[in-house]
Amino acid sequence: MLIAIYNRTFEIEDLPIFLHLFQSFENQGITPVLFEPLYHKIKDQYSFQKNIELFSECKPLHPKTKFVFSLGGDGTMLDVVKFVADSGKPILGINLGRLGFLSATHRDDIDFAINCLVKDSYALDPRSLIHLDSSVNLFNDAPFALNEFSLHRKDSSSLIKIRTFLNGEFLCTYWADGLMVSTPTGSTGYSLSCGGPIIFPQAHSFVITPVAPHNLNVRPIIVSDSSIIAFEVEGRAEQFLCTLDARSEAIDSSVSLAVRKENFVINLIRLEGQNFLHTLQSKLYWGVDMRN
Repeated sequence: MLIAIYNRTFEIEDLPIFLHLFQSFENQGITPVLFEPLYHKIKDQYSFQKNIELFSECKPLHPKTKFVFSLGGDGTMLDVVKFVADSGKPILGINLGRLGFLSATHRDDIDFAINCLVKDSYALDPRSLIHLDSSVNLFNDAPFALNEFSLHRKDSSSLIKIRTFLNGEFLCTYWADGLMVSTPTGSTGYSLSCGGPIIFPQAHSFVITPVAPHNLNVRPIIVSDSSIIAFEVEGRAEQFLCTLDARSEAIDSSVSLAVRKENFVINLIRLEGQNFLHTLQSKLYWGVDMRN
């Protein structure tokens, strides 16, 4: 069995976790497929086989890879999405960061997680993505995001004006610092911090959330994920920021943009005892009240 391992910011204090993971793989007869920059940082600390498979921005995952492990925080998990893309390979997030909302498996549960995968004792949690169509080439071959698409002012200049259309019909003109369209997965991230609602992963919805709006009468709005949402952006500045999760591109007002639901999903691995409500309660303290 081949299992890929991704980590973007290796910290030396996490070395024991990686060494334990590699040893557990060896005990179970699992062959690791490593992210190439990670391999070069850790190769002197562990005796890997000479012909170990690697992947990188320029080299795709080995086609026989069965699972992908994301070791880090939620940002690391978002990085993994572009490597997995439409392959359907399930992702397991092992939290080495702070919050770990998407990376829900604790570092102490690595052996338990591996045993579950070996025994096929897990569930797949399909998550929808958002796809960006644009009049110019943006984000190369990965114009999709697990959490959200957003438009922002690029610097500290004045607000921007975003004319927004829903299925070809005019919806609203947002005067704001920015605007985002989030998936249900992204509803507990940036959108939530901007006043957006929590949406369960199984809901077939997008949420449109303004960032620091200058209209008192606009609020986040939930629409069907079968919708096509188009934008025209303008402002005093010459350029604006267009983002997909943590990736960004500079654009000007001549660029046409529209988002829709991506035609494939990302499969997150859910182990026994893990579910969305439990994660809400343990990570975001949903419903926690001293009176209870």
